[in-house]
Amino acid sequence: MKAMRKVLIISVFAVMVMGAAQVKAQCAMCTTAVESNHKSGATTTKGLNQGILFLLGAPYLLAGAGGFIWYRKYRRKYIPMDVPREKLNLN
Repeated sequence: MKAMRKVLIISVFAVMVMGAAQVKAQCAMCTTAVESNHKSGATTTKGLNQGILFLLGAPYLLAGAGGFIWYRKYRRKYIPMDVPREKLNLN
């Protein structure tokens, strides 16, 4: 079971990495400012795009790390329970 889980996690991660595409995320005002700077010869457009993507990804990384820590801390362990197979009398 653990080996199958590892294979599933690795395959999902591989699909996510292989399917990654370059993304450009900017608001309308940033796009206008960057386009005008780019036309005048400035090279700040690449840095602005990377900064925006960094700010976009940071909350997802924090939420993912928090979820992973929560999962590791509060997941149920396998505890065998020796409960006798008797009928319960609920009056």
